[in-house]
Parts: sequence; structure tokens; C-alpha cells
Amino acid sequence: MILTLEKPTYGGDCIAHLPNKGGKPGKAVFVPLTLPGEIVEAQITADKRNQIQAEATGLLAASPNRIAPACTHYGQCGGCHYQHADYSTQLALKQQILRETLERNRVPFPSEIQLLAADPWHYRNRIRLAFTPEGGIGYRSRRSHDVVPIVECPIAAPLLIRAGLSVARFLHSYPLAFPIPEIELFTDPAESQLLLTLYFNPPTTGIQTPEILKELQSALARELPVPKTGIWLRLLDNSIEAQFAVAMPPHTLFYPAAGFTYQVEHGAFFQVNRWLVDDFVALVTSGYSGNTAWDLYCGVGLFARQLTASFAQVVAVEWSPNSQHELNENLAGSAATTVRSTTLKFLQQNRENREPRPDLIILDPPRAGLGDQVTTLLNAVGAPRMVYVSCDPTTLARDLRALTEERYQIESLTLVDMFPQTFHMETVVVLRRF
Repeated sequence: MILTLEKPTYGGDCIAHLPNKGGKPGKAVFVPLTLPGEIVEAQITADKRNQIQAEATGLLAASPNRIAPACTHYGQCGGCHYQHADYSTQLALKQQILRETLERNRVPFPSEIQLLAADPWHYRNRIRLAFTPEGGIGYRSRRSHDVVPIVECPIAAPLLIRAGLSVARFLHSYPLAFPIPEIELFTDPAESQLLLTLYFNPPTTGIQTPEILKELQSALARELPVPKTGIWLRLLDNSIEAQFAVAMPPHTLFYPAAGFTYQVEHGAFFQVNRWLVDDFVALVTSGYSGNTAWDLYCGVGLFARQLTASFAQVVAVEWSPNSQHELNENLAGSAATTVRSTTLKFLQQNRENREPRPDLIILDPPRAGLGDQVTTLLNAVGAPRMVYVSCDPTTLARDLRALTEERYQIESLTLVDMFPQTFHMETVVVLRRF
């Protein structure tokens, strides 16, 4: 097929349409690694009822915004989607996708979508790697679950790749008594600490390998300029029961962000972009004050800790067991109260208890968003201001429609490019009750 690409779609592809009778657009075709306005030769990879997936096999007319990718693995590796576009174009594409998603869902929003961005390279503080049979490291393929061997990753903190290669060499020469198919690595902004999680396939019983893990810790200490390295073992299926089999200290990484040092344990969620965290926290929390603030889906307390400086009382709500200890430690000695609960259950109980209405609510849900029940309860609470932090524009648009149809209007909308070179985007929405 010869296709002219029309516009970007969420997921990294650009869309074209097959010709149809009467000149009307025909079936939609989604083509990765392309840009709007480009003309490509393409081959169908999947023909579904409502759409076609295709791969570009030839570039007949290139966009002036196309550049050479910085990574030698780009196109095979599934981690990045936009390295073929200059950075200003990446930001423009994401703004366009966000705008069209909100318009399609009939969400009223300000004409200006503000931007928060930083250096688009070496920003990731956390990565997950798989091992190759030859003893190398890799990411999952763009087209399958196969492992693509890598020797570099220009979006990751350099320490993480060095450490991954060191672990791979160690395990290849000194194999453990059970398979380690994947690892996760997490570092602080200065790359002075490292948490390493090794995943193994269950069922595995009778694991007694602290000596081997000490050897691995020593090997990393010899090869890396990292004074502190923690090692953790976890079942690959993330089973809560017997989740942690063996651990080598330290168990916690101390992460400085926005004037405070946060404790972050293995497996706990923390923002991934080490260049943007400070400005991101300021965007979400600065300029608000009052008696009570709620931080829902609060994780390890990144926003809640900041809110304690300007609110008399902060209620931090989190359900994940991976974040509980760190959340309590990070909020210790402050005007914050931690609540182990889902957001839905917390809002339901709060409605029944008729607690005083908060002055501010921070919302940072997972990719699935808030959902109908939570948005209904939030409308009933009627806080004067809410700040919604979203990592998925589709569920964000759904939730914003429910909120703006009832009691709220959007005061500001900021696209935060937390994941440069990829299609992922973060959005911060300030909602005001009318």
C-alpha cells in the first residue's frame, strides 16, 4: 500500500485511511515509526474488522521533523516510539493527542495546554530488564514478547545499564540455583544508590542463597561507583504470599525531591523522570493552603509531604502494601494522617461519617483512572479545588467529563512530558468547583 499519514494516535502510531468509494475515507490504518504528512509504502501485519495494522517498508516522502534516532536499538526495542522525531515535534504530537482526546469526549477545557518538560535523555531512574540466553540484557521487542539484546539505553540513567550488564555477567558465570529471567533497577538522581530486584519464576522452594547474593553485591561494588546497593528477590508473578524470599540490605533508597528526602522501598511507586520530579511536585502542590487536604492514591507520600507545609491537616490515602512503611516514614512528625484504604472505600466511609469538606483534593490514580463511582463521590464531596494527575489521556477524558458535567470546571491543563521518546504522557489538571 501507498499511504499518506494524517495524524498521531495515542500509542505511538500515525493513522492513514484506505481509499473508499465516493472519495470518503475507508478503513483506518495504523503505522508505527511514522510522522504526520509522510508518505510511506506499507505492508499489512494485521487486518481487523475496524482497522488495519501495518509496518512502513519504504519512506517515499519524509517529514521535515524527522531525525536520526539516537539509539542503535530503536525500532526493534519496544521501549521508545518517537526517537525519529525532533523533541519539539514530540511535544506537539502529544499536545495534539491530548486535545483531540478531550474534544472527542466533549470535555470543556482551556484553549491553552501548558507544557512542562526537561532534558529528554538519560531521565529514567527505574528500568526493568530481561536476560538473553547468551548472558546479555535486553528489553521486550516492539512486535512481540521476545527479548531484544541491548548494549545501551539513552533514556535511562547510565548507572542502570552498567549495573544491568554487571548482573548479567555475574549470573552467566555464577548461575543461581533458580532462574532469574528479569531484574528491576532503581537509582536516585545522583546515581549514588542502587536498588536491585531479581525476579524468579515460581514454583521455587527452599531458597537458601544469601552467600551467592553477597557475592553479587560484592561484584557490583567492585564494578560500580555506588556505595550502597540493595538486592531483593521477588516472585515473577508478584504473589503477595511469600513475595520476598531473600533480601540484602539496604532495603530502602533515599530519594531527594522538592526539598525533602523520601524513603522508597523495593517495589514502591515513585515518579520515573529524575529531571522533572521537583518541578512536577511544585506544579501539583504549590499555591494551595487551608485547613485540610486529601492526597488520594498517595503512594509513598510525594505530594502529601509537600502539602503539610501549607495545610493544618493532610490525609494521605493509599492501599498498596509496597508503599505503607515508606509512607508512614515519610510523613512521620508532620501534620499528616495516613489511611490504609482504597480511594473508593475512603470516600464511601467519609460520606457516611459526614467529615468536614477538604479544601483541596489531590488525585493520582493508576492508568485505569477514577471510574464512575469515585467521580460520583468526588462530586458529592464538592472540594473547592482538585488537582488530577493522570498517566492516561483516555481515562482522564472519561473522568473529566463526569466531573465537569456536575460541579467542576477546568482551570488549567498542563502536559507533563514525564516519558520523552515514548507515547506516554502525564497530565496535571486543576479543577475548580462552581
